[in-house]
Amino acid sequence: MADTEKSTGHIERTLETRHLSMIALGGTIGTGLFIASGSAISTAGPGGALVAYGIMGIMVYFLMTSLGEMATYMPLTGSFSAYSTKFVDPALGFALGWNYWFNWAITIPVDVTTAGIVMNYWLPNVPGWVFSVVVMALIFLINYLSVRSYGETEFWLALIKVITVVVFLIVGVAIILGIMGGRPVGLSNFHYKQAPFVGGVPAIISVFLVAGFSFQGTELVGITAGEAATPEKSVSKAIHSTFWRILLFYIFAIFVIACILPYTDKNLLNQDVSNITMSPFTIVFKRAGLAFAASVMNAVILTAVISAANSGLYASTRMLYSQAREGYAWRIFGYVNRRGIPIYALLGTMVVSLAAFATQFVGPQAYNYLIGASGLCGFIAWLGIAISHYRFRRAFVKQGHSISELKYHATAFPFGPIFAFILCIIVICGQNIDAFVKMDWQNILITYMGIPLFLILFFYYKLRYKTHIIPLDKVDLSRRTKGESYEPEEK
Repeated sequence: MADTEKSTGHIERTLETRHLSMIALGGTIGTGLFIASGSAISTAGPGGALVAYGIMGIMVYFLMTSLGEMATYMPLTGSFSAYSTKFVDPALGFALGWNYWFNWAITIPVDVTTAGIVMNYWLPNVPGWVFSVVVMALIFLINYLSVRSYGETEFWLALIKVITVVVFLIVGVAIILGIMGGRPVGLSNFHYKQAPFVGGVPAIISVFLVAGFSFQGTELVGITAGEAATPEKSVSKAIHSTFWRILLFYIFAIFVIACILPYTDKNLLNQDVSNITMSPFTIVFKRAGLAFAASVMNAVILTAVISAANSGLYASTRMLYSQAREGYAWRIFGYVNRRGIPIYALLGTMVVSLAAFATQFVGPQAYNYLIGASGLCGFIAWLGIAISHYRFRRAFVKQGHSISELKYHATAFPFGPIFAFILCIIVICGQNIDAFVKMDWQNILITYMGIPLFLILFFYYKLRYKTHIIPLDKVDLSRRTKGESYEPEEK
């Protein structure tokens, strides 16, 4: 009977500020930084890469503060999907929720497959799928035990990545100044040949895409807000600390790589985890005399992909749970067990992820289509955050509330969400311009498949239930959704 009662109650609020900070930060530090950052420098030059990552970092910060303002006022599991339902249109919440769940459910098998490739560096004779299945079982166990076990795991995995980047920055600066690795290199590579800007504005826009994928995962702090012990404090702290860490880790790391390696270095073109010896991080560590640089970076990248898969399972489980509580999915997925885990949402997500993982044995083309379909889902989620926050703030004022009532204020409203919305549209449209130029319809289909899938979900719900954009004076600002509520303690 306890379980039955629990199924209509709250999930556990046990995540601390340190968990949320590392979850938000850990979501941004992955193969995008350790491997793909080199291709950004090669494409747009050192100056172009810094401009692209800088602008994208500012956009992500605006999105984070938008999400933070809503999450501290109304910390709900499922966050931006629930906010879209309450502040914009139930059809948008329905489409965003299923879009985001699908994104992570499909990304999990991609990450565990990558883990198998990484493990083959040490054990080349063992089939990669064996390691992938082990990782899949591991992340399921972590998410099955408790939300705190997920938080602790992410904290320590993110800490490993953070320490690696800090050591890299120290070693890199030492090489630049000539303290390690021979003569000082200074800023000579910033005016080498066509540097610092190579390829002009089109090259910078193409790097936006790489930067955007690198920063995806920061919105996880909104998902975790529903299980934070003190969301008013921990969410705002996590957002502010994440901005400065993104600035430090991404911008400074790219600056260090660009100083040490010229943009013409062929090693910067590598984007394959199976060739870890060509990672910019590995090359810099080797130049400093670290003999086991490749093995060290391989181990770090392994922690990064396990962390990504772990976060993906958590996020997709909570989104499916939220969809069930909103009435957008079967009610059984809204069931919560004694440990505060939406167990059927977890099992349902695992089944879909395993099915997606199995498609690679049927044929690589099927697997590529699945990956392509999820490619734009993260940017669509960001669009949803920007739209929801713009509507939330306007409705809040329209209904006679004062901005001073909000415990956390988003930065530069309304510029922030409008800027984020426009940049996300540019990034989505610019995903694969070459395919349109060459009229490569198969490539176009794989790249942009996520857009028609989202629109089908949106218009299906809109036409079936005849929903409309909610008038600002009718927007529900009460701090509850169908399955859960939150009211902060009175001071």
